[in-house]
Amino acid sequence: MTNEKNHAPIKTLVQEYTLDAPREKVWRAITIPAFRENWLPQETLRDAAPSAVIPGQEVTYKMQDTEPPFFESTVTFRLSDTEKGETNLLIIHKLTDPKVRGITKAANTNTPPLMRAA
Repeated sequence: MTNEKNHAPIKTLVQEYTLDAPREKVWRAITIPAFRENWLPQETLRDAAPSAVIPGQEVTYKMQDTEPPFFESTVTFRLSDTEKGETNLLIIHKLTDPKVRGITKAANTNTPPLMRAA
């Protein structure tokens, strides 16, 4: 997927959901492997253990594609309470693989060469 404006690859995808469940229940669903397996299978994770955790608030997992070119990424789940007692779930999926780079600027000015008069 690319950004149409500058043709650079989109490296971060952010999704936000409001869930009709208490934060503790959502936390269990994203951190206990038996529950997480239902929607985030083990084979998509690079490591079974989270790479970063703020208990009850945020957890980050490293992921790797199961098919070539095997891109690596991270997915972070952030939880917060709403005023109605629901849970706000923010999912941040970030492409971290060094193989994916944006378009780099040319080292030259891409103008025709000028000849100097002798």
